Amino acid sequence: MRDEYDFSNARKNPYTKRLKKTITINLDIDTIDYFKGLAETSGIPYQTLINMYLSDCAVNHKKLQISWS
Repeated sequence: MRDEYDFSNARKNPYTKRLKKTITINLDIDTIDYFKGLAETSGIPYQTLINMYLSDCAVNHKKLQISWS
């Protein structure tokens, strides 16, 4: 290894805005089973499917219709 490295010509990573953050989330077992079933038929990992669905909701500004009885 070198004692020093020259980063004067370095450039910013263009993908840093697309990085993912690890979180803990509690989901119902039925919800996880649903996405795991989709994953089996589509060949896409279930966590990716959940992320895709939530991303679509965020991009399209979908609002929940909640009514308390």
